[in-house]
Amino acid sequence: MSDPLAPSKAAFYSAVFPGLGQLYSGNAWKVPLVYAAIGSAVYSYVYNKSEYNKYRGIYKRRIAGYNDDEYIDLIPQNDKILKGMDFHKRYRDMSFIFIIGTYMLNILEANVSTHLMQFNVNDDLSFKPNIDFEPISESKTIGFVVKLKF
Repeated sequence: MSDPLAPSKAAFYSAVFPGLGQLYSGNAWKVPLVYAAIGSAVYSYVYNKSEYNKYRGIYKRRIAGYNDDEYIDLIPQNDKILKGMDFHKRYRDMSFIFIIGTYMLNILEANVSTHLMQFNVNDDLSFKPNIDFEPISESKTIGFVVKLKF
């Protein structure tokens, strides 16, 4: 793939539909990893959001005077319900940040992976140093020249 616009195309495709940039660049094996990362972050967000809403509803009902929730025997103190609510709110917010982060990482990975495919890598990766001692001038100053061939 020698198209100079290929990395930006791959990034655009991944931005439109996650994983499409990886397919465009020929790295189909990375698509399940992209969806596993984004999917686990989405699952964590949905789970913590529902738990937060459940704890919030329980707290509101207890403040209103109802003591018939599912946690009344397990968590009788209202401050523990508030701590549980804060816990799930914090992890809900972090999960949202992870969703955005994995989405952005998907775009970045497609761009970088496609860009690295354009490097010219020869089979001959030898390094042949050649040191030549040559006088710089006819004066009293003596120097040397180092030539490196790749």
